[in-house]
Amino acid sequence: MTSLDRNDLSPPAVEAAALDDLERAIQRGEPPAIPPIADLDGRIHRRIEDDRIVSLSARRCALTAVPGSLSQLAGLRTLDLTGNRLTTLPESLGELAQLRRLLLDGNELTSVPRSLGHLHDLEELHLDTNRLTGLPASLGQLPKLETLCLRENRFSAVPAAITQLERLRELSLSKNRLRALPTSFWRLTTLESLNLGENRLSVLPAQIGALTLLHTLDLGHNELVELPESLGQLTRLSRCLYLGHNRLSLIPGPVLQRLSRLRYLNMSDNRLTYLPGSIGDLACLEELRLYNNRLGSLPESIGRLSRLQELHLQSNELIALPLAIGDLRRLKELRLSNNRLTELPHSVGELCNLESLDLRNNPLRFLPESVGKLAQLTRLDLRAGQLTSLPDSLGELPRLEKLDLRWNKISPIPGWIDRLEQRGCTVLL
Repeated sequence: MTSLDRNDLSPPAVEAAALDDLERAIQRGEPPAIPPIADLDGRIHRRIEDDRIVSLSARRCALTAVPGSLSQLAGLRTLDLTGNRLTTLPESLGELAQLRRLLLDGNELTSVPRSLGHLHDLEELHLDTNRLTGLPASLGQLPKLETLCLRENRFSAVPAAITQLERLRELSLSKNRLRALPTSFWRLTTLESLNLGENRLSVLPAQIGALTLLHTLDLGHNELVELPESLGQLTRLSRCLYLGHNRLSLIPGPVLQRLSRLRYLNMSDNRLTYLPGSIGDLACLEELRLYNNRLGSLPESIGRLSRLQELHLQSNELIALPLAIGDLRRLKELRLSNNRLTELPHSVGELCNLESLDLRNNPLRFLPESVGKLAQLTRLDLRAGQLTSLPDSLGELPRLEKLDLRWNKISPIPGWIDRLEQRGCTVLL
């Protein structure tokens, strides 16, 4: 393992001594079991400005203890100890008065020192993938903290300190053991990104509507059975709303009516039997994931999603598509495998930007001639249908690269199949 990464600048003697202590601590540890995966892994790297160390990294160095002498790095603004074997941290870390970013992901920490509450300039604290069950109350006194990452720990309740952070913009508590959120949680009205995925939440309180600055909300992989209508008050949601892997049987119409800025919506792996007409109000939506539900039909309003590029509807109970599907002129990917479709509407030929169409495992009996108008189509999967013939227009698709026709009963095989293969298209019969 390469150790100290030096450059032409040298720190003061007291800071150099602290680096030497860190190097000796690394040498006492066993070599890391995982080989380096990034340029800074497995060695000490520091950046110097005005003769002071301002950034120090010792990522994946098999470090088991942090030398207390690091507190001598009075100008340190970033400390990255990601991916080591740390179980504790020295209280002296609280003396790094200028620290702004502290990265401790991927260690074995069961607690953090109270002294971290003295880091009044700290803006980011990363503690993903540790063994934390709580946080000291002093962390609630960090006046500038904007990012707090606590993914994959062992929290069964939201630490009270978190609800005191008045400038918090990004919070991740995913992959913990949370069953409920305290009333005080909704004080975090400065939040812009909130990840509560992979917990055990069964109820989402109506107070969620107070977090009006959110642009990203992840509630996936929980046990939610219903959504409050107040979710629709999050009108700034734009980047992502993830509701997949819950137990939702319906989406209240008012929830979607006001989310006109939303670009990504995932409601996959639920128990949805229908979509409200207000789905069409998502004017900016680019990707919609609804697979593994129980949808039997789609509303005509889905055709109003004029910016939609990906539509994932596999593994539902669809028996037909609305004519309005053809209005999705920007759609590039349409996944419909494992449904009950016997035919497609002729309007599917209006999907002028469609590149991939997956219709596997549907009881399709015929395709409309209009599929030959899909000039951008590169992949067409028709496996395991009930097709006995194909429209000749398929042979005219200029960009088709793969056509999968296996497990149908097509007879006779059209002559244009050979022409497709001759120009480089892979055809599977």
